[in-house]
Formats: sequence, C-alpha cells, structure tokens
Amino acid sequence: MSGPTKSARNFDRRQFLLHGALTSGLVAAAPFQALAAQAAQAPAHGLGATPGQGRGPSPDYGPLAAVLDDETGLPLLLLPEGFRYRSFGWTGDPLNDGTLTPGAHDGMAALPAGHGVTRLIRNHEISEGPDAFLPGLAYDPQAGGGTTTIEFNTLTGRVGAMWPSISGTVRTCAGGATPWGSWLTCEETTIGPAASNDLTLPHGYIFEVPAFGTASPVPFTSMGRFSHEAVAVDPATGIVYETEDAGGTSGFYRFLPNVPGQLAQGGTLEMLGIDGRPGFDTRTGQTSAWLPATWVEIPAPDPANPATNSVFSQGFALGGARFARLEGAWYGQGRIYFVSTSGGNVAQGQIWEYDPAGDRLRLLFESPSADVLNAPDNLCVSPRGGLVLCEDGGGQEFVHGLTTDGTIFRFAQNNVVLEGERNGISGDFSGSEFAGATYSPDGKWLFVNIQSPGISFAITGPWGSGAL
Repeated sequence: MSGPTKSARNFDRRQFLLHGALTSGLVAAAPFQALAAQAAQAPAHGLGATPGQGRGPSPDYGPLAAVLDDETGLPLLLLPEGFRYRSFGWTGDPLNDGTLTPGAHDGMAALPAGHGVTRLIRNHEISEGPDAFLPGLAYDPQAGGGTTTIEFNTLTGRVGAMWPSISGTVRTCAGGATPWGSWLTCEETTIGPAASNDLTLPHGYIFEVPAFGTASPVPFTSMGRFSHEAVAVDPATGIVYETEDAGGTSGFYRFLPNVPGQLAQGGTLEMLGIDGRPGFDTRTGQTSAWLPATWVEIPAPDPANPATNSVFSQGFALGGARFARLEGAWYGQGRIYFVSTSGGNVAQGQIWEYDPAGDRLRLLFESPSADVLNAPDNLCVSPRGGLVLCEDGGGQEFVHGLTTDGTIFRFAQNNVVLEGERNGISGDFSGSEFAGATYSPDGKWLFVNIQSPGISFAITGPWGSGAL
C-alpha cells in the first residue's frame, strides 16, 4: 500500500474539526493554575521547582527501568512499570515508494485519519548538504530536509503505509498541527543561494503538509522568513503563533491570516512586546506575574537579506520583546505554551504561557539547574493535563513530565546503543535528543522521536495513574 487507506480518504474536514472539538475535552480545565501559584512562592530557586526537585521518577508512575522494544526486542528506552512501546520509521527503512527514510527525526504531528488510524507527519532536520530525497516533491532540489507521513493503527499498535510528503527544505525542525487537519513544517534557517552551497532558492519559511497525500512545496512567505522553530494555532481565531530559534535575538510572533484556515491567502505578521516596556528582555530576572502584551507589525516579513534586515531586528526596533532561543510551542485549553530552551537565570530553560483572550504573558516554569531540567525543546500538552517536555541538553537525555502542581519528573530515558541490529546502524546514541512528542487523538499513545540515529517510538500504558 503506497497511499492513504480507504477509511482515511473518507474522513473529511468536517469530521476532523468535530473530532478535535471532542478530544480537546480530555484536557483538564485550567490545568496550570496551581503551578503558577507555587511558582510565585519560590522565585529564589527558579519558578516552579526547588533545588534537588526533579530528575527523579514520577510519584505516580514510579521509577524507570529498561523495557524491551516490541519491534526489535532491544532495550531502547527506560520507562515506568506497565508501559510498553514499539519503534518504527528508522533511518534507512524503506517507504512504500522505495525511498529510504531520511534521518534527523524532529518535530511531529498526530492527526486523526479514520477509525483507529492516526496519521503522523514527521520532520527531518537535514541541512543543505544532500540533494532532495524525492526530487519530484521538492521545493529546492538541492536541499535535504522534508517530511514523511506514517499511518499508525492505535487499535493494533502496528504501522501501515509510509511515504514522503514534502522534500527539498532545509532544517525542517519543528512546526505544528492545524485545526483543519494539516502540519505546518518550519525551516530553522535563513540560508539562501551562495558560493558556499548549491541551493537554488531562499530558505527560512513555513510550508503546509496535508494529512492526506503530499504537499504542494510552496512557501508561505508572508508568515516570515526567519529561523523558525515551532507554531501553534488558536482554533478559535485561526491565528498562528510562531517561535524563533536564533540565540538571544529570538522573538515570539503571530500571523493574522486574511482568511482563517487558508494561509496561502496571506496575512499580517506581528511580534510580541510588553505593553509600556519596549525592548523588554525576558531572559533573566522574571517572576510569574502576568505581563500585558502588545503587538508590533513587521514591515518586511520576507527580507531579501535577513543578515541586514532580519525580522527580529525590525520588530525589536519597534518595541518587541527579546527571548532566548524559542523552540517548542503548543495550543491547549485556550492558551499557547512555548519554550525558551536556554532562558532563565541559569540558562537551563523557561516555559512561557500566552493567554490570547487576555492578551497577556507569564512565565510558567523556569529550571533552576540542569539537574532539574536541562534545555527543554519540543513540548506538548497531555490529554491528562500535564506537559510533556523533550530534553535537548548535555549528557543523558530524558522526556520529562510537568504536573499542574509544579512537579517535574523523568518519564522516559534514551537507552539507544546499537551494534548493527537495524539497517547496519552502530554506536551509542543515548545522548541524542528527544523530539516531536505528540499524542494520538484518542490519547492512548504518545509518539516521540530520538533524533539520531533517527527512530520513532509509540508508547502506551497506564496513563491515567499520573499526569501524562
């Protein structure tokens, strides 16, 4: 089978929106009120945590231990008792058209595609070096990144069809799902054709990949040309919130589409600022107090030369706020959650919350040390109300849970050490980052990637006994 199943083709846009409305009710109301209250009481130790807290197991799920993969029989992950998993979509696995699965697995979405079928769209954060892995589907035939799409049956725990869905992009890092049933894949770069490369087109854009079939590789230039990381869409308005991963000169943006749900029709790009405090620096010295937001319009969202007229520099000159390396973003319970992977007093990460209805921003959690949380990256909101945080720091790598009362804990540990058992891959990859955390629409499976050597995992178990 090389394409969508019959049941998937019959699952139309109206059904997707209805399903999204139903499953959104799985998340507990106002999930992080208690966390904010605790954060306000402990600013000296880092918001939401005290020294020594964290890095331990969940008080509900229990300690981690090696669990054998249902697919390979290898102990690739450490998980709490009762959880199991299946690996799939390894680098080098053949797709249905014969193309080999690219590496550098990163951001990912899980979209409903019929009874018991989830459609995963997965980013491959590959730079400009290799040629497009599927030239006929490429934006730039000289760029190696893109996405692949995988059908997963949540009833059987088995993988179905797998195919390329866009290629010819550069560093497609993260992105975000849309309420209308697609994936917005984001290029984390502003590179263009130069003497040092063989690229044919400028990069630094957002592309839309449908859940059914393949993408039309046309960039949405009005959504900005900058070092994109992730997006989150507010289903109430169709506004798309965008994060920028560009060191200490990163902004938080929103795109107001001319036609909600039809991003190709253009719109207006704006950068967040703090009302009455132009050029506000969020990186250190923050408390959990709500900050009133304001927005400034970016005059030239698609600069021909980002080095001299960057989107950030335009917005900052007009009063926009400065963040440290913004990465993952997620919509949940009427809020936008996003990560500053190197923000905070000890530069180990911040979790921010933006309230669109109140047009206000607050710091939800700040890591006080690498022993608590070491450089969070991708994140998602659990159907049980907590946050899932993918770690991308130094040393051993974990997936963390963050509960609504401010407890942070280890949920999964990378234990990938290979000696050629799959596709001839060998090496110790236990220090490779987790990425792309996302739940199946029914909330029973957590999907996550390990970027190198490039493996996807589907995890299931007794979720209801804890916050994830």
